[in-house]
Amino acid sequence: MSQGHVLVTGGAGYVGSALVPKLLAEGYAVTVLDLYLYGEGKQVFPACNDHPRLRQIKGDLRNAETVRQSLEGVDQVIHLACISNDPSYDLDPTLGRSINYDAFRPLVQAAKAAGVSRFIYASSSSVYGVKEEEDVTEDLPLEPLTDYSRFKALCEQVLLEERAPGFAVCVIRPSTVCGYAPRQRLDLVVNIFTNQAVNNGRIRVTGGPQKRPNIHIDDMCAVYLHLLRQPAERIDGKIWNAGDTNFSIAELAGLVRKVIGPHVLIDLQPTNDPRSYRVSGKRIRDEIGFELTHTIEEAVQSLAAAIHDGRLTDPLNNPLYFNIKRMQEIKLT
Repeated sequence: MSQGHVLVTGGAGYVGSALVPKLLAEGYAVTVLDLYLYGEGKQVFPACNDHPRLRQIKGDLRNAETVRQSLEGVDQVIHLACISNDPSYDLDPTLGRSINYDAFRPLVQAAKAAGVSRFIYASSSSVYGVKEEEDVTEDLPLEPLTDYSRFKALCEQVLLEERAPGFAVCVIRPSTVCGYAPRQRLDLVVNIFTNQAVNNGRIRVTGGPQKRPNIHIDDMCAVYLHLLRQPAERIDGKIWNAGDTNFSIAELAGLVRKVIGPHVLIDLQPTNDPRSYRVSGKRIRDEIGFELTHTIEEAVQSLAAAIHDGRLTDPLNNPLYFNIKRMQEIKLT
């Protein structure tokens, strides 16, 4: 029996490529709306590209007719699509704003008009900025440092403004995701270190003491599945952090070396990036019982295995694994 029909915007991205097969396995019908910049369906969804409950729409979130078509028959939305991370955003701030912010309210309003009952938005833990507090909770003020994080914060506000009876909304602020997925990213800290350790035998660490929260990609997917299973009234209007595995940059490098082998050298370099924060995941545990079940070490193991067995091609240089390289290559407008 079908669990419902979920639209995953940006579903052919890093998290989406891991999430969509899990949604299908749980019995959901899934529509993916994506530009497919990092590979076509057979590359991104090697195990389920031809699944009868999977509909793939290659199109632009900024096109109202494309959005309308993608919402046909959909009752729940997980909005992952964005120009992801600060460097990619900064390549073309006008493009970044148009996708990450300007297209957001029209999407939310179109979803509401189409009869969608639940809208889950992937924000970012970067909305907090630099915090001195030992644990960064959802109650702390947002102090985004970049346009990327500022528009993430503004979209949270927009979503809460559009909240209405029968249209439950929820915001998730993910930690940095790590581990293997069919549409791989190798420009995130644990994944960067793992790639360097496996292929160079050396990890380059800029700084060291700055704390960073991370979350295993399977736990990130589990968050979305958990939210879909909750009664609407338990998630409506809620904002939760996702992932509170907090380590310093130097500790993360040490964890990678522990998994890959003692031969790996760690090269410490100075940095002018002072950002350091520890995100708390207590509220989502207490309020809806979500628990992390995977470790950073497991993420490293999964990615190292994919490098060793050839699932990743030329991982040090292939633009498909590095958002900013790919954005420079395709010159999206």
